[in-house]
Amino acid sequence: MFKGLIGKKIGMTQIFDEQGAAIPVTVIEAGPCYVTQVRLPDRDGYSAVQLGYQEVKPKRLTAGELGHLKRNGLNLPPLRFLREFRVKTPEVNEGDKVTVEVFSVGERVDVIGTSKGRGFQGGVKRYHFRGGPKTHGQSDRHRAPGSRSSGTTPGRVYKGSRGPGHMGNQRVTAQNLKVVLVDAERNLIGVCGSVPGPRGGLVMIREARKQKR
Repeated sequence: MFKGLIGKKIGMTQIFDEQGAAIPVTVIEAGPCYVTQVRLPDRDGYSAVQLGYQEVKPKRLTAGELGHLKRNGLNLPPLRFLREFRVKTPEVNEGDKVTVEVFSVGERVDVIGTSKGRGFQGGVKRYHFRGGPKTHGQSDRHRAPGSRSSGTTPGRVYKGSRGPGHMGNQRVTAQNLKVVLVDAERNLIGVCGSVPGPRGGLVMIREARKQKR
């Protein structure tokens, strides 16, 4: 059975289990999603399911996007977001509706989102560098990254070296999160722990890839 959804992050709260322990929960408004396309290896070279999420006015989409949703007699509503989920065997058909009921409490999921953008940051904040000494006449070296490389050999900074630069605004996957809440009436799903991105950010939920057997 295909298990995947697109949604938006609502925020964090907490719930209490039978023993009274507080569980940190991220609430996600997921679905309803529509299967807009099924990719097959013999036709497309790989196997995947494309989902559409969030109905909008038709004028918000281009003619090509509207044509993609109306092809082959699908007659799907105008959908703002389209995302693909790689699967081994697509067990859905184009036009099917997918809701939070595909997941159940106790399951493990991966949540993919875009982390908050932090702009240009120094090495101390970006990579938790220790910084320089705070005494013995050091007036402006407290948060400096220090030496980046050697002089004669190699005489340059290797690519990929840690240092100041753009931080955040990257695709991040939170793996193996436990589902603790499924509300089909309000299209809500709650996972234990944090999820990348700001409130209102778009996220993808899929079955966990690295589950313990």
